[in-house]
Amino acid sequence: MTIEDSWKQAASGASRKSLDLYEIALQELLCYRNDPVATVELALEDSPAFVMGHALKAWLHLLGTEPAGLPVARDSLRVAEGLPATTREKAHLKAASLLADGKWHAAGRVLEDIVHEHPHDLLALQSGHLVDFYTGNSRMLRDRIARVLPAWDRQQPGYHGVLGMQAFGLEETADYGRAEAYGRRALELERRDAWAQHAVAHVMEMQNRYDDGIAGMTADSDAWSQDNFFAVHNWWHLSLFHLEQGDFDRVLDLYDGPIAGNGSQVILDLVDASALLWRLHLRGLNLGERWSALAETWAPFVKAPNYAFNDAHAAMAFVGAGRDDLMDELLDMQVVAMEIEADNAQFTRVVGRPLCLALKAFGEGDHPAALRLLRPVRNQAARFGGSHAQRDIIDLTMIEAALRGGEDTLARALIAERAFLRPDSPLTALFQNRSENLRKAA
Repeated sequence: MTIEDSWKQAASGASRKSLDLYEIALQELLCYRNDPVATVELALEDSPAFVMGHALKAWLHLLGTEPAGLPVARDSLRVAEGLPATTREKAHLKAASLLADGKWHAAGRVLEDIVHEHPHDLLALQSGHLVDFYTGNSRMLRDRIARVLPAWDRQQPGYHGVLGMQAFGLEETADYGRAEAYGRRALELERRDAWAQHAVAHVMEMQNRYDDGIAGMTADSDAWSQDNFFAVHNWWHLSLFHLEQGDFDRVLDLYDGPIAGNGSQVILDLVDASALLWRLHLRGLNLGERWSALAETWAPFVKAPNYAFNDAHAAMAFVGAGRDDLMDELLDMQVVAMEIEADNAQFTRVVGRPLCLALKAFGEGDHPAALRLLRPVRNQAARFGGSHAQRDIIDLTMIEAALRGGEDTLARALIAERAFLRPDSPLTALFQNRSENLRKAA
């Protein structure tokens, strides 16, 4: 007899014990807490024929963009494909299989259809939300959640997660007031919801509310940093607020401590480490051996390029460390990636490769070449994923290249654009002063 989960959805092959464990793992994933992989393994030990247990295991190994996760996900899907399953469960297996084959957009559409029929399918909703993030689809980050919101209320488990996802979608579509309201409501319901916390941090970043951002991130930091596998990214957000204020000592303390101090080899953590060091590099700081250590940590991933956004952040580390050998290897592997029949071929061709070449040129002091490569990329950079805050590194690199390369007219234009969007930014004021000094010196 098939039993149902807390949202009245059939759970083929599950026992009550394994289903309880599955729901714990779902909640862990929703808050990015503890170890949902270990929890779902316990569920599958109890019920090896639990279809959604295998689906969750596959999603957990796919959504981190780790190359080593692909074979684990495929193995789990192979086991599940031979088991009795409902139409909804089979759709999960199809979507996960598509993603395992690098078909990001197709996987997102299947997940979209699942939640149209089953709006309480939290795994489909969160997986789809993350696919939207990885493909830079800001509209769907908002609308995927908006479509199911009428079916949810606070009486249902996981409602905070739905609110937190909608907060991020609203922020990425520049609806900052509602984004903050949804994020804070989610945190009222579940203070440990790290995704909601990060959505509010994004609002603070985009609105230049740096003091508010620091206060908001530090008021209850244990809630989002303890036993949380999203903590590094939230520490990164805190570091951006301090960086904007020019508090480099605090930024380096955060980098050497919770961001990179634990020696994490998780790709998403390495992305944050690269993104922070590159911003410091643009500010002219001597980063010592930090670049070399980070480049060595990135090195094993060069041979398995499966996501161009990651490649760009590896390139930052290789350029910063002066590792031409690793940079050349990455560029060679991008040629291979562009020939593989997967969405990443387009991510790489349109954004990833020109961005990596621009970073290389910048590192070599060829600022005109960096600008030539970056200008066509920046307005379509969302096509290779990430958030507005993450992709801001492209604009920052362009401004710095224009200032260092003597492109005064372009520098003034880019700085004026930034001043319009971030009028109270200390960094913008610094750019304006540098540009004015160059004009006077000309």
